[in-house]
Amino acid sequence: MTSLAIAPPSPADRLRIARRQWLDTGSLADGLLAPVLHARWLRSQRHGLAPDGRTPGTPHASSVQLARALDHRRTLVSHAKPVMAFLNEQIHESDSIVVLADPQGMLLHSMGDLGFADRAARVALRPGAVWSEQWRGTNAIGTALAEDAPVVVHGGEHYLERNGFLTCAAAPIADASGQLLGVLDISGDRRAYHRHTLGLVRSGARMIEHQLFDTRHGAGLKLRIHSQAEGLGTVTEGLVALSEDGWIVGATTAALEMLHLTRAAIGTTTIERALAVDLATLLGGRGAATRSPCAVRRRDGADLWARLDLGRTVRVPTFARAGATELAARPVDALASLDTGDSAMQMAIDRARRVLDKPIALLLQGESGVGKEVFARAVQRSGSRRSKPFVAVNCAALPDTLIEAELFGYRPGAFTGASRDGAPGRIREAHGGTLFLDEIGDMPLAMQARLLRVLQERQVVPLGGGKPVDVDFQLICATHRRLRNEVEGGRFREDLYYRVNGLSLSLPALRDRSDQTTLVNAMLREIEPGRPLVLAPAVAAAFATHHWPGNLRQLGNVLRTACALLGEDETTIDWSHLPEDLAEDLVSLRRARPIEDAQTDLRMQADRCIEQVLSSSGGNMSEAARRLGISRNTLYRKLRNLKRS
Repeated sequence: MTSLAIAPPSPADRLRIARRQWLDTGSLADGLLAPVLHARWLRSQRHGLAPDGRTPGTPHASSVQLARALDHRRTLVSHAKPVMAFLNEQIHESDSIVVLADPQGMLLHSMGDLGFADRAARVALRPGAVWSEQWRGTNAIGTALAEDAPVVVHGGEHYLERNGFLTCAAAPIADASGQLLGVLDISGDRRAYHRHTLGLVRSGARMIEHQLFDTRHGAGLKLRIHSQAEGLGTVTEGLVALSEDGWIVGATTAALEMLHLTRAAIGTTTIERALAVDLATLLGGRGAATRSPCAVRRRDGADLWARLDLGRTVRVPTFARAGATELAARPVDALASLDTGDSAMQMAIDRARRVLDKPIALLLQGESGVGKEVFARAVQRSGSRRSKPFVAVNCAALPDTLIEAELFGYRPGAFTGASRDGAPGRIREAHGGTLFLDEIGDMPLAMQARLLRVLQERQVVPLGGGKPVDVDFQLICATHRRLRNEVEGGRFREDLYYRVNGLSLSLPALRDRSDQTTLVNAMLREIEPGRPLVLAPAVAAAFATHHWPGNLRQLGNVLRTACALLGEDETTIDWSHLPEDLAEDLVSLRRARPIEDAQTDLRMQADRCIEQVLSSSGGNMSEAARRLGISRNTLYRKLRNLKRS
């Protein structure tokens, strides 16, 4: 008797069997699902989702909230729309739509086949809906965010049965600093599945990242890399932004993949650590890459092709001799050196550039220590007055009796104790250059009236009388106060407020900046040039959650003290190198309960740091992982361990 071979179940059959087991028992037999998909379903289960049910309370943005989100992500959306239109042409009449989502999984924009868009809307696949795994289970958008990787979720692989008619492919989008901005997705009818869709959506994400990179670093020094010389200048190339001393300050996802680096390398790694060549050689030594592609070698021995673009803010350096390793060039635009990855700081820099060399007064607002004078000096060095005087006056540091003479000058013998030769005053000293009035909110009302007249007439009369003197200067003012409130309280003249507030720029506090790691590394390089200093992981995590009331000024003082306390052979800044008062503040939480041993102490401290960083990041897993210096997967694993403990 002939026996009949029983065919193994197809992937679709295994999915149906797996779903029945999951619904009946909440668990699966080995081998029914691929390990990756099994892990995704387990995540969805831990979110409390029922595969055959709905998710009551699923958030959906109102029209006002969606408009606010679109405004907040306007740079991403503006660069994504042309790419989405291009992708839509490729999938035309395939029962598919192209979708853009933000880092929280909120859908921002979509376009595609109207018929399928109506079907997709029935499961809330439309702008305003949130498709994070927390609310929708395994799906391409939410899962790509959770895993920070390109994902395909097809048909029954969706955790929620109601989404089983979909086939979706999604790829994350990151900016040049490595911050996750959102996800690009193509969703369609599962019967129209095509295996090339993931490649298409990954190409679209790369195109958007290229545009974002050029917006951010188009004027600076950038390295183009590819495995083939012909690939340079195409959408498949990788882009790396470099500082003038060779540090990687920006990169696209494609570049990081080619260099075998993670996003944590941005701001913490030099190009020399990734490639077996230094920047000086690429710029002007043997094998220079400034004119044509040259072969370079990755540290693991793999060959790549590279070409260096100098941009508009970098001049070709001159070398004293062949093979010199020090660069003679510096960026022309001093504001570029302040752009270290924070979006609020980048916005302030971009707005300041727009008014360079225009007769518009700048008003810098922000807490004490955020770097207002540093910003003002960078503005001056970026404009046509860069070679002229920069005169800084701290209005809060001068006694009321001296501020008038200090600002406006005085004639010989104008008052008791006056110099026999008189004095021109700080305003006249700034002629042709920049006058920086720090803490202008503390200027006495009487002096405000005199300053207003100078700004209106562009002439200054010294104390004691005399002929008015013409003055020409760029005015930049700064204050930690809200001048509008000072005006309402009668402590600051309203007419002067409108004179000094040509363009108001708010500089972010250190605790609100997303580029703390880059700032720390930049300060360490400035304090100890050529010495590869780093923070211990626990110290870095504590820094990320500290309030920093003194902002950049306090951070700089802390790092200088720490560097002074380091031994000659030490390169890691740990607790013992910090000032005692700061160390006590940072570890105060460790005393909340008895400590049994050092290992328990460190674990408790790390757990608390994770909780605090996650809270300060508003629940944004990508941002929390970036601040902690770990991957999203590692963060998820640590959170699971926290819940079990």
